[in-house]
Amino acid sequence: MSADLAKTPGYSWPRRIFIGVFLFVILAALIGFLYENIMEARDRRFNAMPGHLVDVQGRKMHIVCMGEGSPSVILDSGLGDSYVSWRKVQPDISRFTRVCSYDRAGLGYSAPSSNPRTSKVMAGELRALLQAAGIAPPYVLVGHSMAGYNVRLFASDYANEVAGMVLVDASHPDQENRFSPELRSMEGSWHREAEFIAYSTPLGIPRLIGLCEPDPVERAADCNFHSARESMAEMKAFDESARQTAATGSLGSIPLAVLSHDPDKLYAELPPDIAKSTNEAWEKMQEELAHLSSRATQTVSKNSSHYIQQDNPELVVKTVRNIVDQVRQTKAQIAISTSR
Repeated sequence: MSADLAKTPGYSWPRRIFIGVFLFVILAALIGFLYENIMEARDRRFNAMPGHLVDVQGRKMHIVCMGEGSPSVILDSGLGDSYVSWRKVQPDISRFTRVCSYDRAGLGYSAPSSNPRTSKVMAGELRALLQAAGIAPPYVLVGHSMAGYNVRLFASDYANEVAGMVLVDASHPDQENRFSPELRSMEGSWHREAEFIAYSTPLGIPRLIGLCEPDPVERAADCNFHSARESMAEMKAFDESARQTAATGSLGSIPLAVLSHDPDKLYAELPPDIAKSTNEAWEKMQEELAHLSSRATQTVSKNSSHYIQQDNPELVVKTVRNIVDQVRQTKAQIAISTSR
């Protein structure tokens, strides 16, 4: 009976259609996978990696250092960003001291890590990288956005190695409680978008629909499998990183500069009313960050959005230089007092 039934046209067509669709999906996925790998390789072949790779606890991490002098300035990028975000400021900082940017594990040219992607873990990984690369303290730490958490945890865990700090429109550990309910309700869609990019990147979909960066250097560093996964992981660990940072307390008396974006510069991706309330909350939290040290200053970068290092690189360079000069003056004063 079953053999006779299988011979009937009405029985075989649904199965044939299913098999055809299944094979088409497999073929499309394979083509997308090959396309993504070929394009990633092409991007990196025509845009050479600057700096070098350092072996850190059994995996390679990418670091780019320029200039000479002490203290060394260490640039840490925002959530999901690679060393590329500092391109406009690093060469100018290198004129007066040594300065290094890097890729956190899983971003850019750095190999992924199996460790949790919290700021405390990332601060420890940064220290291990600096030690392996032979970059000795003291450090002036510069953290943008979420990396504000990273550098504060670094300063908390390795206080004797940090001589100064610059927070570039840095995240505040209480911001999720301060933002409006309307903004928080939008975060679910941002998480879903991050998941879509992470899971579809191996198939070349973000690249195909134009979500990869148009700049070839940025695309070579950031448009790849592991960077997409790392960005999603950092986003999912953001609340835990905020809790870790909230527990660190004061920075004491180290020189600290807080750079904040223009409160009149609204986020283009948000509705105007939500953008306005978000900026108002952000402005108050930036003022609070300026109280983390007894030697702190705050500067609002006029006409700058969240990426001050790209909108107003001259201000970032000037601010870093001021902190470096303060560190050097303090060191000179200590040397004079101990020689007496």
